[in-house]
Amino acid sequence: MVTIPQPSTFQTPSLHCASRSRKSRKQKQLEQRHKQFHQNRNRTALSFPSSFPTPLLINHKPHTQTKLQALDNVVKDLEYSIGKGIKIDTQIFSSLLETCYQLNAIGHGIRIHQLIPNTLLRKNTGIASKLVRLYASCGHMDEAHKLFDEMANRDESAFAWNSVIAGYTELGLYEDAIALYFQMEEEGVEPDQFTFPRVLKACGGLGLIQVGEAVHRDLVRLGFANNGYALNALVDMYAKCGDIVKARRIFDNIACKVSVSWNSMLTGYVRHGLLVEALHTFRRMLQDGVELDSLAISSILANVSSPQLGIQIHGWIIRRGMEWDLSIANSLIFMYSSNGKLDQARWLFDHMPERDVVSWNSIISAHCKDPEVLSYFERMEKDVVLPDNITFVSILSACAHLGLVEDGEKLFSLMTNKYRIEPIMEHYACMVNLYGRAALTREAYAIITDKMEFDAGPTVWGALLYACYLHRNADIGEIAAQTLFELEPDNVHNFELLMKIYGDAGRLEDVERVRTMMIDRGL
Repeated sequence: MVTIPQPSTFQTPSLHCASRSRKSRKQKQLEQRHKQFHQNRNRTALSFPSSFPTPLLINHKPHTQTKLQALDNVVKDLEYSIGKGIKIDTQIFSSLLETCYQLNAIGHGIRIHQLIPNTLLRKNTGIASKLVRLYASCGHMDEAHKLFDEMANRDESAFAWNSVIAGYTELGLYEDAIALYFQMEEEGVEPDQFTFPRVLKACGGLGLIQVGEAVHRDLVRLGFANNGYALNALVDMYAKCGDIVKARRIFDNIACKVSVSWNSMLTGYVRHGLLVEALHTFRRMLQDGVELDSLAISSILANVSSPQLGIQIHGWIIRRGMEWDLSIANSLIFMYSSNGKLDQARWLFDHMPERDVVSWNSIISAHCKDPEVLSYFERMEKDVVLPDNITFVSILSACAHLGLVEDGEKLFSLMTNKYRIEPIMEHYACMVNLYGRAALTREAYAIITDKMEFDAGPTVWGALLYACYLHRNADIGEIAAQTLFELEPDNVHNFELLMKIYGDAGRLEDVERVRTMMIDRGL
């Protein structure tokens, strides 16, 4: 029989005993961890040691950025990187300028421009072209044209040229747009399909049909005779220049007419008072299911001189559920007030679900001969709508017609002091008219000599001359007329007013002298 000694009586050297004890403890720890691992693996989710919550993560919600905020962060990173001397790939500049253009972010574009080395800007046509486009599209034409002039290879494509031409056209600087088109031709840069619509818009804006015809010949020569963009622009140009027959001929040759084609034709008929043709075109549009956008409808309403046609268009707008579109409602107020239907204009204004500064300007202008005009301005201020240049032209003109001198003076002071609006020519013309109609001719003349910070134009001097005619002031009338003869040498009305002023003063010799001047000038 084998006897196994009891652990208590089993003797080993002390070193071995300690080693075994440590080994036993380590084994137990490993077994415990192994057991915990398998327990955790059987749970539905992983378990981690508990810890105190991080303050930044308590109630954390994902932060959403607008595109503009995201762009701002990227530009800040770019500024920081360049400040640290890191070289930036040209593609990054190009991509960011494209984003600025899409978001109309001129401020960020200027910051990016400051980061682009001048040497890169001069040799990289793509980046320079995008920067030119950004400045031009945001109306910064001085910067756009300066960059354009510094471009080394701007004759590579029409892109940069189109951008500057479009910028000038959008600002109404049509002469500059046309001049650049002919410069483009001189430098041997071939126009593309995007060049012609912009140049033709400039020709239409100035009524230069001969220049428009020359551009028409160019687009035919370059193979754009059937281009939809070009044809629509031609219809618009000829209609604006008064050749409605040629506009119609081109319109009829457009294979696939879009809403722009119809809108141009319809607006052309309305503008030239061809109401029968306008109604016929309008009905054809409805039959063909052509959609008119709010801009086109507003343009049509602005040119409607017939109440009958205006009411028919308004009925169509109501049936389409578009009567409370902001631009359309504003145009309806203008249309009704222009046709003497003030009650309808007021009703529309009072029922508008929303109003902007154009709405207020429209209703104030509608009351230019009604004392209620001041109450509308007061309501505008109570609604915390900021008046603009046009607001004050309308309200000051109303004060002049109504003889409200003190109110006019207060409003002019309010404009400059409270709203910080710099007076323009039209504001001064209103003030001259205000004083002139109230027989305060010397005060009216003092506006020109003492108050104006720039040379008075024909509207201002014309208002003064008319005041002198109304109140028989030959001395100041003479000064106003002489100035107008230089500013408007072919305006017969100025000569006639001076002759009447002399006639009322019994100065018959001066009447004959002015009549002789008119004959000498072929008037």
